[in-house]
Amino acid sequence: MFVQITNEELIRETSKKAWYQTNNIIWTIIFLYPLFSIVDFIYATNFWLQFFIIRIITILIIYGLFSYFQHKQFSYRILLHISFFMLSVTAAILCNLVNIQFLTIYFMLFATTLLFFNLQVFWEPLNSIIQTLMALLLLAIFFNLLSEYNLDLVLSNGGQIFFIIAGISCLIPGARYKVIQREVRSQIMIEKSNEQLKQQNKDIAEKNNLIDLQYEQLRKLDSQKNSFINIAGHDLKNLIGSIVMSNNMIKEEDFRLSTDQKEFVGYISESAEKMQYMLNKLMDVKEIESPEMKFNMEIFDINVEVMHVYKGLYETAQMKNIHLVDNILKLPLNVRLDRVFTGQVFQNLLSNAIKFSQTNNTVKVITSLQRQKFVFEIIDEGIAIGQQELEMMFNKLKTLNDTHGMTESRLGLGLSIAKLMTQEMGGELTYRSDDNGNYFRVEFYVIN
Repeated sequence: MFVQITNEELIRETSKKAWYQTNNIIWTIIFLYPLFSIVDFIYATNFWLQFFIIRIITILIIYGLFSYFQHKQFSYRILLHISFFMLSVTAAILCNLVNIQFLTIYFMLFATTLLFFNLQVFWEPLNSIIQTLMALLLLAIFFNLLSEYNLDLVLSNGGQIFFIIAGISCLIPGARYKVIQREVRSQIMIEKSNEQLKQQNKDIAEKNNLIDLQYEQLRKLDSQKNSFINIAGHDLKNLIGSIVMSNNMIKEEDFRLSTDQKEFVGYISESAEKMQYMLNKLMDVKEIESPEMKFNMEIFDINVEVMHVYKGLYETAQMKNIHLVDNILKLPLNVRLDRVFTGQVFQNLLSNAIKFSQTNNTVKVITSLQRQKFVFEIIDEGIAIGQQELEMMFNKLKTLNDTHGMTESRLGLGLSIAKLMTQEMGGELTYRSDDNGNYFRVEFYVIN
């Protein structure tokens, strides 16, 4: 998610922040500036009332300008310069009228006013420099017009302190301006990011609703598919059973059959067996997909189960002139799995490896213990089946395209069933087919 900020947006939000700070300054002046007359009453008793009236008039003018500038949306900088100029005039006059022994107090009040502005204001540093120079200029003008003391005496009674504070305060707005500008930029980015997130959440909610609707449709289709498999499987079993029974009855009268008829009866028997095999595989897939499938978990030596499968398929491999290499651990490794399903996983993988391996090839069967996991591996260094074909075989009801001229054709149900069984029992099945041949790997956790 990438957020972009336009220059117009930055100027608009910066202006809002600047007016917020200006609002704080103006209202602080309105409430606190008349209180300075208390100092006048104590230290300038001869003319404190006149300056009290001047202060009241000053804040009324500032308030009027503040309302006017806000209504007309004029620059806040001009308002602040005018306001500070009016405060500086009064302060500069007092600094040149009061008795020398109270001069430090009024210089401190003037410096405090200048420092307050620079601590609160949000503008470019040049504006603060202009204000400071204006304050110094007013002090110089009224010194020449009103002061009864020489310059050295004025400087030694608070003038030096004022100049130091005024100079230091000019450094504050620069850092403050950069910090607040970064804050404004960050605030805009956060707000725009939140808007994008809200829109994305809305889009996600809409997509989730669409997914829920599609899921409900798929669930209904899956239910219909399972019902069809149940009905079709039941009917097909009855039909195949009738064919097998009728064929067996004919076999019992084989002495009355000719040679060709006996050959046809053999074809029927072989076809019926294949039909039964394919139907059982189809029903296996349906059962594995069912959420009600239960496993009979038991503890057994998994290497013994692998050896049992290996011996059962050894003669099948010899008939195809394939050399099976036994690298099965003799060390007992106990697991807690469903023995029947586990054996079926190994049976399906090894039988498919034999079926799709080339004549005079070598197929290695390896078991090992790696990081508290039992590892079963089949390594066929012959011609690769192809990763794409393996992907099709390990996905349910996908036909394996025969790219090597073999006469055998399979649905790949055995491999997809092996994958589902492994995952359901908490194991992991991986496979690979590349220039080095074909590789299958199954992992299960062992019991300590």
